[in-house]
Amino acid sequence: MRNSERGYLDMQLLRFSTAGSVDDGKSTLIGRLLYDSKSIFEDQLEAVEAASKSRGNEEVNLALLTDGLRAEREQGITIDVAYRYFATPKRKFIIADTPGHIQYTRNMVTGASTADLSIILVDARHGVLEQTVRHSYISSLLGIPHIVVAINKMDLVDFSEEVFNKIVEDYQQMAQTLHIHNITFIPISAKDGDNVVNRSEHTPWYKGAPLLEFLETVPVSKSASNVENDVQRAFRFPVQYVIRPISSRFPDFRGYAGRVASGVIKVGDRIKVLPSGLESVVSHITQATEELSEATPPQSITLQLTDDIDISRGDILVKTDEPQPHQEQDLRLDVCWFNEQPLLPRSKYILRQTTSETLAVVRTINYRRNINTLEKEPGVAQIKMNDIAEISIHTAQPLVFDDYRLNRITGSVIFIDPDTNETVGAGMIKTESIWNGHNSYVI
Repeated sequence: MRNSERGYLDMQLLRFSTAGSVDDGKSTLIGRLLYDSKSIFEDQLEAVEAASKSRGNEEVNLALLTDGLRAEREQGITIDVAYRYFATPKRKFIIADTPGHIQYTRNMVTGASTADLSIILVDARHGVLEQTVRHSYISSLLGIPHIVVAINKMDLVDFSEEVFNKIVEDYQQMAQTLHIHNITFIPISAKDGDNVVNRSEHTPWYKGAPLLEFLETVPVSKSASNVENDVQRAFRFPVQYVIRPISSRFPDFRGYAGRVASGVIKVGDRIKVLPSGLESVVSHITQATEELSEATPPQSITLQLTDDIDISRGDILVKTDEPQPHQEQDLRLDVCWFNEQPLLPRSKYILRQTTSETLAVVRTINYRRNINTLEKEPGVAQIKMNDIAEISIHTAQPLVFDDYRLNRITGSVIFIDPDTNETVGAGMIKTESIWNGHNSYVI
């Protein structure tokens, strides 16, 4: 492998999503990022130019680079989550362009669930709207570490510093209610490229970095969340597969394959297997054919232990000298419902968490969250598609988990319909130890 190829593979990856009201310019912003960073092929640009001309656009419509569905191009909106990949000399990127319509809330949750950063677009002419609050709430709920508020269409308000400052003030007031931190505000014009890749001459009053420069330099934590807590750094290793070759070359090999969810594991560390509680010591760490002395997220590795103990898929390995996860059958969680069939009390589902599965029954619907006003709505009889609610469930087997705010991998679950095998909902587990009654967490 050439050094240049090795350097590309070693570059840090940033996953980010875009959100905003309809026509705020999400797809245009992504198209501008790809175009100005020279990350699109010539034939792609030619296709977009031809599509723009056929639609009667006076100039190239960069939104067509991401609006791939025919219905999206016809209506000029985003419906599905569009993923785009590009790289600069400093970093690799995966972009999730998520829809703004309320009926596609489930699509936004899906696209943003793995993001390190969320770009929330605000139309400079309209300021902070209900949709802005809704998208900010979902970003907060999903534990996204960094929020960029891109105040778009500044060209339509003559690049007014006063307009920009008013929107910043309004958003900050709303963010205090949602307990959102790590917010960066950038004035942009996605259509013309102001402060997207290059600094704009029209905003001499703006002293920050243009959007791409910020994306290239924002810190990306190796951990699964942004909460500074010992549990965040605790080692979690869901076992995906037990490797036990029966061959003369490896007569006694027994390895446990999986991906490191959080923390650091080293040769010689003492580990515990959950839920059984059995203990052993790490003797070897391998990645493909390479022997490692330690491993960190998100490496996929194989662990070998000094003792031959009972471990199978679905077990979680943790270090004995670190904070331990919860093991319970009664759980409280926020859920986003994806399916046309509503969630009802006493409904039964397959619950998948990391590499384990168990049956679960819905005990109660505690409340539904009005994601425009953020008010709790208790006493609802069912949860419909795109609703976000807090529910309580009981599982057939104890679940090994962390609070979602501390670990987005071990704290998340999906609901599967046992009859159709469809994924019908996604949940984020909450524990009493760090939550209070205002959708915020206490460290």
